[in-house]
Amino acid sequence: MMSSEFFWEWFLPGIWITIQVTLYSAALAGVVAFAIGTLRTSRLWIVRFLSGAYFEIFRGTSALVLMFWMAFALPIMLRIQFVPMAAGVLALGLTYGAYGSEIVRGALAAVPPAQREAGIALNFSRSQRLWKIELPQAWPEMVPPFNNLLIELLKGTALVSTITVADMTFAGGLLRLAKGDSAPIYTLLLVLYFILAFLLTRGMRVVERHAKRRVGQVPEKTGFFSGLREKSATDALTGSTGGVK
Repeated sequence: MMSSEFFWEWFLPGIWITIQVTLYSAALAGVVAFAIGTLRTSRLWIVRFLSGAYFEIFRGTSALVLMFWMAFALPIMLRIQFVPMAAGVLALGLTYGAYGSEIVRGALAAVPPAQREAGIALNFSRSQRLWKIELPQAWPEMVPPFNNLLIELLKGTALVSTITVADMTFAGGLLRLAKGDSAPIYTLLLVLYFILAFLLTRGMRVVERHAKRRVGQVPEKTGFFSGLREKSATDALTGSTGGVK
């Protein structure tokens, strides 16, 4: 059995790196998702075409291969050198941001047309309608799918171990090579990812309840297995994200 000494020495720094990669990638993915998602609702066809092309390109590209390309090919092609963590964050943020843009676009499209017509009747500009009417109405519908996407992103951070970022998966691999005992190491890794995902889900539930209260919706009952129901709803809205990796 592993002693607590190995946990503190090997896994604890890796957990912190995993949390950092998740937070940085989620921040980048959030910016990309809202930018591309709103641009895809533009009335200008060229804007819709370019933003749609971004979505299609990153949806059809492997996040792992993109990570390798940024870490190893880009320095040769364009003489741009990223540290491994930056390459991992960029690849994950750009890829999951593309998936998030579909959540934003779908939620904006679900806003009742009467809401937009009311904004037009009040002489609101397009940006005013977006910020004052459409996004506040659409935000509560975005939170549950974003919750699931964030969980997928957390699990996807294990990919950065392949470009030598010392996250907890990388630490587990090193410990396995050093000790040659795979079973307790990978069992502990599974438990650690579950704990982080569970805490993340709890945090997002708070955000979801707050968003629904702001628009006067009754908060949903939050049970342990309710995330399974939400994932089904997300898959229906965005398509399965299981192929991101």
